[in-house]
Amino acid sequence: EVQLVESGGGSVQPGGSLRLSCAASTSTYNSRSMGWFRQAPGKEREGVACIDPYGNTNYADSVKGRFTISRNNAKKTLGLQMNSLDPGDTAMYSCGATSVTYTRCSLAHQSFNYWGQGTQVTVSS
Repeated sequence: EVQLVESGGGSVQPGGSLRLSCAASTSTYNSRSMGWFRQAPGKEREGVACIDPYGNTNYADSVKGRFTISRNNAKKTLGLQMNSLDPGDTAMYSCGATSVTYTRCSLAHQSFNYWGQGTQVTVSS
């Protein structure tokens, strides 16, 4: 079983930055792909960024150049640095972990099996 706990959400003005963190409780963290997803009211869950055990990353086109995903295997944490935020980024952000190990990551939420509770990000003036 993998437990995930997000932190770092909040309210920010357009153009601002936030950093999200996700703490994982599993002895096999190093071998799992990890990802950030978001869901706005009335919309489907959207893959934002993911990182595989080898450090390869994928980003949604809407966040390329603005968001950076990172992982710290020693601390079993996942990070998402979000810059140049705009109101379209407003959503509940969740981190996910795969059950399959040592595979390349996908932004499809169906490939992730474990989820945190989420942290709210609101971008408004």
